[in-house]
Amino acid sequence: MPVINTNVSAQYAQDALKVNSKTMSSAMQQLATGNRINQAKDDAAGLSIGQNMTSQVRGLNQAVRNVNDGINMLQTADGALVETSNMLQRMRELAVQSSNGTNSDSQRNYLNNEFSSLKTQIGNIATQTTWNQAPVFSATVVFQAGILSGQTISIAIGAMDATALSVDTNTISTFATAQSAITQVDIAIEKVNNARSGMGATMNQLNYSADNMTNISTNIAASRSTVMDTDYATASATLSKSQIIQQAATAMLAQANQQPQSVLSLIK
Repeated sequence: MPVINTNVSAQYAQDALKVNSKTMSSAMQQLATGNRINQAKDDAAGLSIGQNMTSQVRGLNQAVRNVNDGINMLQTADGALVETSNMLQRMRELAVQSSNGTNSDSQRNYLNNEFSSLKTQIGNIATQTTWNQAPVFSATVVFQAGILSGQTISIAIGAMDATALSVDTNTISTFATAQSAITQVDIAIEKVNNARSGMGATMNQLNYSADNMTNISTNIAASRSTVMDTDYATASATLSKSQIIQQAATAMLAQANQQPQSVLSLIK
């Protein structure tokens, strides 16, 4: 039935244009931003999954930085203990030298002066070695090595001054005190070795932890990409299809708007 007031064909064409316009706009946005999901309405479930993955990736990446900072801190402490160990070795050498009966009292005093200076420097290293303006020794350090509460790695770094090493009262000014100093310095050297061994083990643990978190982060990022990133092949095909449909719908709307003109032939 030919009518003028209600052009159903034109309405169908307009509706098709509106729907297709949304599809084309979405495809263009995906291609422009590189993101498949730009708004919650694009994929509500996918958005939630993607945001959770983003949280995990960023948390893991920060945890890797935390662990690397921890490794650098322990390397600083270990480097300081290298010097402490070297000085203890020299102190033991001096004690052995002072224990020799061919030395005079004045010669032992000369040896003892160096011995005392080394004790002082051991104390300086213990107090002056810092990381991020905080003392390194005599502290328990906890590193956040994961994305969840409680995923930590800790180490107790004991005091490493002359008092803590039990060599603060030793002298080598006599044969007897030099003999005692040899024993005490040996104990101090062993304590330093144990501390360095513990730090070395913790550094290895931190390294393995960082490698594992990096691997996890990479795989989660790959999964997130599948959910969140634009598939350019699909989006490009959708855009091309939408453009063709847009042109066709526009042509059909023009045709539909011409249909009422046929009514004029009835009244001529």
